[in-house]
This record gives sequence, C-alpha cells and structure tokens, in this order.
Amino acid sequence: MGREKTRTWDDDWREWVTDKARGLVLEIGAGDGVNLEYYHAEARVIATEPDAESIELITEYADNVTLAQVDAEDLPFPDATFDAVVGTLVFCTIPDAPRALNEVRRVLKPNGSLRLVEHVRAKNPFGRAFMQLANPAWHFVTGGCNINRDTLSAVRAAGFDVIGLHKQMMGLIIGIDARK
Repeated sequence: MGREKTRTWDDDWREWVTDKARGLVLEIGAGDGVNLEYYHAEARVIATEPDAESIELITEYADNVTLAQVDAEDLPFPDATFDAVVGTLVFCTIPDAPRALNEVRRVLKPNGSLRLVEHVRAKNPFGRAFMQLANPAWHFVTGGCNINRDTLSAVRAAGFDVIGLHKQMMGLIIGIDARK
C-alpha cells in the first residue's frame, strides 16, 4: 500500500491554475515541472523554462508535454498560437515582466486565457515599505525573486481583461484569471 499524499495549499492553487487550460497550453517558467501532473488529458502543454538545470529536473511526463528552454521575454512561437497560458510564482523572477506579459498576449489566441498564481506586493503602506527595503536581500537569497512587484497592474497594463481574482494570505498570494 502506497503512502497517501498530504494536500497542501499549493495543491489547490495548482489545480485552480491548470483547471481551465485546454487545447494548446503554454506554461511559463515550469521550474521542476510540479504543475504538469495537474493538467487535464485534453491539454497539450509546452512547458518553458529558461534554466537548463531546471529543465533537466523535469523527467518523464505524459505524452502531452513538450519542454522548451526559452525566456518568457522572447517566446519563439507565432502570434495567436496558444489557447491558454499558465504561470505559477514565476513573474516575480522574470527580469522584464512587462515585456514577458506582452509576449504572452502576442502568442495567445483571441479570447485566450491567462491564469497566474503570484505573490504580490502588500497593499498597505507599511507592508509595501517593508517589501521595498527587504527586496534586495530577498532577491539575492532566492535567486532572483522580487517580492515587491505589482503583477496584477502589469497584467492589466499589458492589455488583459482581468475577469477574476482569488486571494490568500492577506492578499499577498493571488490567482489572476484574465483573457486576451
């Protein structure tokens, strides 16, 4: 008898972020591939990751997953290719997140879906000030994560229509459901 997996908060988020992803799906920043087990069988996933070492960590997945070592700021796909784009805790590390969001918008089909789970900067002035002061050290320790980004505003500025928000941890973790 196998060990039963204990559900964690990120299991629910991973199910939410992949739930509506059907057809041809682009995952930005697949990391070690933890999201890949959550996709529906109908999804054909191209999982991107700029880091070669992370790509090597992603071993065997279903036939519906293709790996691509690419940067989100320069996606090598034609315009209007994907039905959906998914990202989990990734836009905090992309060096030029606005450029990456414009690329995501470019490769999405009309009315294509964008679902992200991201940590975002605090709304209250004290929290924002703390995050701003802590960000250089946090960025160094975590290998590039920025805790002070306003990803929701960046998604809107890239021209996406935000149709739903899901918040956790006092709004520091949000799920963004958007359409092109």
